[in-house]
Amino acid sequence: MARRHRSVKRETIPDPKFQSTEISHFVNQLMRDGKKSVAQKVFYTALDQVEEKTSGNALEVFENAIENVRPQLEVKSRRVVGATYQVPMELSAARSRSLAMRWIIQYAKARKGVPMAKALSIEIVDAYNNTGASVKKRDDTHKMAQANRAFAHYRW
Repeated sequence: MARRHRSVKRETIPDPKFQSTEISHFVNQLMRDGKKSVAQKVFYTALDQVEEKTSGNALEVFENAIENVRPQLEVKSRRVVGATYQVPMELSAARSRSLAMRWIIQYAKARKGVPMAKALSIEIVDAYNNTGASVKKRDDTHKMAQANRAFAHYRW
């Protein structure tokens, strides 16, 4: 880990269909083994299925789902003398968005026996409705931070 300065964030090229950098980030996290076209196909198919289920604009549903899953706090381990404490930390906008996307993809992959596009659409709709595994993960993260707020003074 660099100690002198922060790494420079590279600019993300917007996706070809919606011209959105957020969708491009999501597709990049969804991608495996450099197969971006496969990841895009899965994502766009999932958005089509979301549009059928919600009878609304799929892009707005996706953005609201990301907003519903975004955590505000997380806990990080800090070693003080001999003890390790779980210290609650506020998250930057980029980190919270990245965690939300990662959790949605993780819990979509966890749905076994369902094609990825369908699993992703189900998870996006669940996140949009404030239900599902990714929203539960956010709530659990917030509960953990609240439980450990006594150690907030170890933040540095």
